[in-house]
Amino acid sequence: MSNEQPIELEGTIATVLPGTLFRVKLDNNHEVLAHISGKMRKHFVRLTVGDRVRLEMSPYDLTKARITYRLRQEPSGGQAR
Repeated sequence: MSNEQPIELEGTIATVLPGTLFRVKLDNNHEVLAHISGKMRKHFVRLTVGDRVRLEMSPYDLTKARITYRLRQEPSGGQAR
């Protein structure tokens, strides 16, 4: 195991690619190639274009990432009760 801690970021899925790969646009307008983590595969979490996700990146390769969590969507257009 590496002593380096992964960098955690958030972004939006821009493109779905074959082989469970995704092109994700980060909040700082960079794009990375990301794959789904093992637990997300195990629990059949589905991702589509526009989903907000949390990523982990290695400090050694800042062009690739692992998607670790799909963030919840806030309801839009609904009235507050």
